[in-house]
Amino acid sequence: MLDKNKKILVTGAYGMVGTATVKALKEAGFTNIKETGRQELDLTDYREVDQFFEKERPAYVFMIAAKVGGINANMLDQVGFMLENLKIEMNLFEACHKYKTEKNLFLGSSCIYPKESPQPIKEEYLLTGPLEPTNEGYALAKISGLKMAQYFHKQKQMLTVCPMPCNIYGTNDDYDLEKCHVLSALIKRFCDAKQQNLKQVTLWGTGIPLREFIHVSDVARGLIHLMDHFESSELINLGTGLDISIKDLAHLIAQEVGFEGEIVWDSSMPNGMLKKCMDINKLKALGFEAEIDLQSGIQQSIQEYRCLSSFH
Repeated sequence: MLDKNKKILVTGAYGMVGTATVKALKEAGFTNIKETGRQELDLTDYREVDQFFEKERPAYVFMIAAKVGGINANMLDQVGFMLENLKIEMNLFEACHKYKTEKNLFLGSSCIYPKESPQPIKEEYLLTGPLEPTNEGYALAKISGLKMAQYFHKQKQMLTVCPMPCNIYGTNDDYDLEKCHVLSALIKRFCDAKQQNLKQVTLWGTGIPLREFIHVSDVARGLIHLMDHFESSELINLGTGLDISIKDLAHLIAQEVGFEGEIVWDSSMPNGMLKKCMDINKLKALGFEAEIDLQSGIQQSIQEYRCLSSFH
């Protein structure tokens, strides 16, 4: 179990997962939390990272900061997604080792798994086949981070827990269509269409792909649970074990929003991986399960988006 009085560093503390993690840590009684975002600390600059660690000396580090984006952003900037994430990971692992942190967490992503993975995806399927090309740069960077965690554990006895979450959505999600992920994009599209009385909404792909979604509050609880109960650098899936087709998801969101127009699918646009649902038996064996079901999470997210858009 983590000592609630020792210093915890949360990188990427102002993003969706970081904000939820800081909130969950405070609710769990942790009293010494150091939050950093891009403004305070450039994680791609080793000198800055080194000086920061020398001054702060965290006992635990949650490596949540990353360059992230949806399918379009990934396709347009493979170099940026790979390079920036590799720099962040290398600098953090090196500093954690140099300043002797007690335990770390490296946040991965389910896109590290092969494009044609058998379903549900077990942890051991990593590196058994080619990756999905649309976000290969990001996936390779995350695989490198995972391997770095394992090498540091084996060679230098530095323990880093490596959860691989499925698609995350919820409070503080990004609704910029250039960068956001599928669920938040759908909420934005249908809320805006309803408000503007549009008769139809056109969506990318065929709607056939199946995806698994987890609310960010459950992710934050899961990260703390794994830091408390998992003593390995082997990757571990963090999800719900339930999937839904993008078509069904679109209809569910349209229904919750009250959009009654037509949904058109542009099949000339990419689908991404056709099926991506994770095996969560390891997670369940450690006593953790997600609490927020998809429909409730979507209702909450629609409310949050509407507040956000009326505020702007």
